[in-house]
Amino acid sequence: MAGNEKNASKAETGVVLGFLEEAEPWQLHSSQFPSKVGGKPAWLSQADLPCPIACGKCNRPAAFLLQVYAPIDGQDRSFHRTLYVFCCKTPDCYSYNESRCFKVYRSQLPRKNDFYPYDPPPEEKAMVETDSDPAVLQSGVKLCTVCGCAGPKTCSRCHAVNYCSKEHQVIDWKSGHKKECGTSGSAGLLKHGLCFPEFELVTEPEEAEVKVEQCEADETQEALECSATGGDSLEEKELEDMARHETEDSRVFQNFKQRIELEPHQVLRYCRRGSPLWVSGEHVPKEEDIPNCLCGARRIFEFQVMPQLLNHLKVDDPNASIDWGTLSVYSCANSCDQGHSYHPEFIWKQDFSADQPNSTTEAGETDCQ
Repeated sequence: MAGNEKNASKAETGVVLGFLEEAEPWQLHSSQFPSKVGGKPAWLSQADLPCPIACGKCNRPAAFLLQVYAPIDGQDRSFHRTLYVFCCKTPDCYSYNESRCFKVYRSQLPRKNDFYPYDPPPEEKAMVETDSDPAVLQSGVKLCTVCGCAGPKTCSRCHAVNYCSKEHQVIDWKSGHKKECGTSGSAGLLKHGLCFPEFELVTEPEEAEVKVEQCEADETQEALECSATGGDSLEEKELEDMARHETEDSRVFQNFKQRIELEPHQVLRYCRRGSPLWVSGEHVPKEEDIPNCLCGARRIFEFQVMPQLLNHLKVDDPNASIDWGTLSVYSCANSCDQGHSYHPEFIWKQDFSADQPNSTTEAGETDCQ
């Protein structure tokens, strides 16, 4: 994610914060190497797109959530580099601390490649070639008219639109393609409401370091004394362990709140080779929980998606909604060369613990304003 300098690489020290801004459509095209949330993916490599991209629980097509442009300084094969996050839009798939409803892919290219000019892209609309949401990439790969992912399936009647899956073909048909099928200029113009609202993801360094206040000794002792009155059937050691666990979980959550309250609108935190900002002391991955890359190298933390992003996705429902505490993305430490292909990476979903707020209203923007 390069912020205002499209080819600036991420420093591997310090934290870079991501914020949402409105942008003109041309600024979010692949040729501009954007970082963005929602809409359709702006594919970096124009070949070998991942297909299918499906939820690991319900197997329905996953929706594009965001992409982060994150080149690596001094590594020619990663001169252009983007990570993509996809998620299921079915609330029932969002089990507690369950990550299978998310998918992450990495794409990277050297500066001299088959798809983009050697020089940086123009920053004025008048100098940018118009390719408004093309249905076919320059490589010839056809895209799903509903979600913008690879579309190997074609409408058998008009042969003018493509789909990633039978599910999206049915959605398009019911949304109006049944009436428009075969008419001139109708392909790809229907609105389906499956894409998240689209924003540019801009960045700036986290300037202030927040010192985390450790739990005072008397606070810990108070917690122990309170829990000791909770029931005579539990052993004293068990009571002490419970109290310490509750105190630690509270400390982690307070640390989270203190760090974000200075920049309450942050939706992403980037710090390659750094550490995530956890929302709970529970379900924190150990080293062995993060699988190695398919090339054999270990995976390292790269960025996390904050719960504040949920406020902008228009996914609230009176009965159920997609939700998370934080999403931590881990990528190959070597950023291994995969040619034109999209390489799967790893994501870890952590939810707020039962004793902590489980909504962005309590833990995110509103609480910190």
